[in-house]
Amino acid sequence: MTSSKGEVMLTVYSKTNCPACINTKVLLGKYGVSYKEINMDENQAAKEFLVSEGHRQVPQIYRGTDLFIKGGWLGLMSLNEAEIKKMLYGD
Repeated sequence: MTSSKGEVMLTVYSKTNCPACINTKVLLGKYGVSYKEINMDENQAAKEFLVSEGHRQVPQIYRGTDLFIKGGWLGLMSLNEAEIKKMLYGD
């Protein structure tokens, strides 16, 4: 997926009142990474998708239909900005 600027866009699956979800969105924003949020509390199909993928917690970060970072917030937090951008853009 791409944003209007042609950048790679991630999908953050989240829930309402989820501190790890909020932290994930803040960190992605800080790094200038485009993402769209899908709130599991509001989207049953998204919830079913994540359960079918074996996930039991949020946030989960996807690039298209592929898991981008294993471990959600903890996985994201373990990487620095350069590592995340390399994963996204291959630079």
